[in-house]
Amino acid sequence: MIKAILTDIEGTTSSLSFVKDVLFPYAAERLPDFVRAHRDDPQVTQLLEDARAAAGGSGDDEALIRQLLDWIATDRKITPLKALQGLIWEEGYARGDFRGHIYPDAVRRLRAWHGAGLRLYVYSSGSVHAQKLLFGHTDYGDLTPIFSGFFDTRIGVKREPESYGAIASEIGLPPGEILFLSDIREELDAASDAGMATTALRREGVTWHFGDHPVVENFDGVRRIED
Repeated sequence: MIKAILTDIEGTTSSLSFVKDVLFPYAAERLPDFVRAHRDDPQVTQLLEDARAAAGGSGDDEALIRQLLDWIATDRKITPLKALQGLIWEEGYARGDFRGHIYPDAVRRLRAWHGAGLRLYVYSSGSVHAQKLLFGHTDYGDLTPIFSGFFDTRIGVKREPESYGAIASEIGLPPGEILFLSDIREELDAASDAGMATTALRREGVTWHFGDHPVVENFDGVRRIED
């Protein structure tokens, strides 16, 4: 019996275009000035040190800014970069420059599952801070209270089974009692190898295959596990 649902964000609860065409360009445009203005803030200083280590440990802040922008352009899953992006997006949400995009079907089913007593979790390459910002600033209000927890790449790479084993351990449930939702086959494969149930989301524009994983077009297609 499924007792918890673990969901991806990009291409699953939220549109690919919101992340690629809104969030990423917003962070890229503002990152240089943000780093220069906040480089002495303890949190940012530590993130810059972590990013510098990920880049090989050399170069001044201006060189590091260029590296961070390159990572954004190539969609690298670098943990300190994701954290910096989250801080920049926080300012954008606060100013009302954008709101977090969530598909209506995702809101509908997530609320129904929460109401039925299922525990909901998020696992995304974006930082936990960025995840909470997205779900906290939507056209449907603040959705963060319906979630029991959030996970990012600090718990592990999304395409490795060990990451899902670590999440199951953190949640405190056997992997077989957790359903993972994603639009990426390699993530679904990793979750399945860890023992989780899986369902693939084939949103608009998705043409790749999902192997043996069940496939639905939206959250309404996920089997009625709350019954």
